[in-house]
Amino acid sequence: MREILTAGRYFRRKFGENVYKIPISISGFTCPNIDGTVARGGCVFCENESFSPNLEHNQPKRFFLNPTSENPYLAFQLIQLEAQYKKTKKVLAKKFGAQKFIIYFQSFTNTYAPLTTLQALYTKALSFEGVVGLSIGTRTDSINEEVLAYLAELSTQHEIWVEYGVQSSSDETLKRINRGHDSGNIERYITLTHQYGLKMCAHVIFGLPGETPEMALESVKFALRLGVHSFKFHPLYVVKRTALANDFKKGEFSPISEECYIQTLIEAIKLLPEEVMLQRVSAGIEDETLLSPAWCYTKHQQMFNIRQALKKEGFMY
Repeated sequence: MREILTAGRYFRRKFGENVYKIPISISGFTCPNIDGTVARGGCVFCENESFSPNLEHNQPKRFFLNPTSENPYLAFQLIQLEAQYKKTKKVLAKKFGAQKFIIYFQSFTNTYAPLTTLQALYTKALSFEGVVGLSIGTRTDSINEEVLAYLAELSTQHEIWVEYGVQSSSDETLKRINRGHDSGNIERYITLTHQYGLKMCAHVIFGLPGETPEMALESVKFALRLGVHSFKFHPLYVVKRTALANDFKKGEFSPISEECYIQTLIEAIKLLPEEVMLQRVSAGIEDETLLSPAWCYTKHQQMFNIRQALKKEGFMY
């Protein structure tokens, strides 16, 4: 039985105890294919509030950051960051006895802001009690050498991960989902991030519009060739208030079946070297915004089915 290198196992080996991620959502962050820099409307599956459970509703009037903008709300963002950290830490400490944490800047594109804003947020996050590092969710078209150099400096004393939404290596698919960049951009910035010595996690979605399982596996191979250190695999599901929801309602998109997803996942895991970490193998949303597929509603059942299938293939997740 091959034991898959999960995030839990990786962090236990490195820190000698469990390390827990604290997801953070900061007001004002967006991305260049929402604000019109490269596209409008965001990716076809994007309704970011659905993926931002920690984002408070009493935030200031909507504003959007970009790398050259002014940021009059930094003080509010720092308060927001600390409040989310304290709230989640309290729950994790009570439930699991958690003492070490990674701050996960999860929602939106968390390098798409002025460097001074990023420095203030990241420094604040690293100052919290028990925090050993950061994991920063972003896009390859929303990072630059100045930010990479700063993150590389932080990584000399902290655990720093850059999580890139690769999604697909197919230029046709990237255009279809309104990603706003091509595979060349992905290759260029993952290569550059590697040169700065930073750890990287690639997000790859299975079941994208027009994609076959073989195309999804090509995306995994593409990211492996570029030298990423970790993966998160997700099934594509449809939520309300998205372009994908419109296609689904018109019968122009059919979500991936659970059987197809699990089989594709198994084939993807077979491609991974033992030293490559696998951080996630499922995704879903347990509320009324989910339109389809129904099997993405109950994540506990998803994980049970995935683990059973992996055991049959000789993998322990």
